[in-house]
Amino acid sequence: MKQAFSSPSGVLLLAILLVSFLGPLLPLADPLAMDVAARFAPPSSAHLLGQDEYGRDLLARLIHALRSAILISCGAALIAAAIGVSIGVVAGYVRGLSETMAMRIMDVILCFPPLLLAMLAATLYGAGPTTLVPVLALVFVPSFTRVAHASVMTVRGQDYVNATKLMGAPAHRIIFRTILPNIAGPLFVQFSFVVVMSVILESGLSFLGLGVLPPQPSLGTMIGSARSTFAQEPWLLLAPCLTLILLVLVLNAFCDHLRQLFDPRRGAGA
Repeated sequence: MKQAFSSPSGVLLLAILLVSFLGPLLPLADPLAMDVAARFAPPSSAHLLGQDEYGRDLLARLIHALRSAILISCGAALIAAAIGVSIGVVAGYVRGLSETMAMRIMDVILCFPPLLLAMLAATLYGAGPTTLVPVLALVFVPSFTRVAHASVMTVRGQDYVNATKLMGAPAHRIIFRTILPNIAGPLFVQFSFVVVMSVILESGLSFLGLGVLPPQPSLGTMIGSARSTFAQEPWLLLAPCLTLILLVLVLNAFCDHLRQLFDPRRGAGA
């Protein structure tokens, strides 16, 4: 992973993570503190990016929103990876009826558009991060399952796996000690891709009022609330939009770098 973060996209991603999670230690105003008398105030030494329609510090809210988006997206990706990889690896190794049932269930979930499925779940169970994380995880479990299953099918007949079987190793040892480390590359790439998609879905749901709820800042809610004041103060809409674009572009570039890094043809000089 050291190679991954030595790339330009990796350095930028590390910088975003540092700024996001060190935000509470920076000398910034409370992102929830309102000062209506100073609404739409321009940038100053106390408020580097100015203040919004309620007089809240825009920079503090952007940093807080970034941290929220990253935590929700990574949390959802981790849960989806844990469930999806477990199902995919076991189904690919055991085969038989369990494989057929697991993959058909994943196909059923994939039939539903991710945004509509997330909207339905958020509508039924309420908005907020506690609902958003498991909902996003459910949406992306099939993608991890399919990647893990395909990877296991590729390596399960390799000589090193057969040699481990002949040595009498139990199934769980073969799966976790032999197969899983050798399919980690595609899973890391899939994880980074799911984080990107989760950031976009989280922002979209928050924009629709089904994600992070006000007054807690989210890039989606900040974009939604700034639409009504765009003619008066366009910067309030542009700032969260540009932040979201930057985050998605950096994550996409990092995802592409991981894909190239773990490409098996790379070692062969392709």
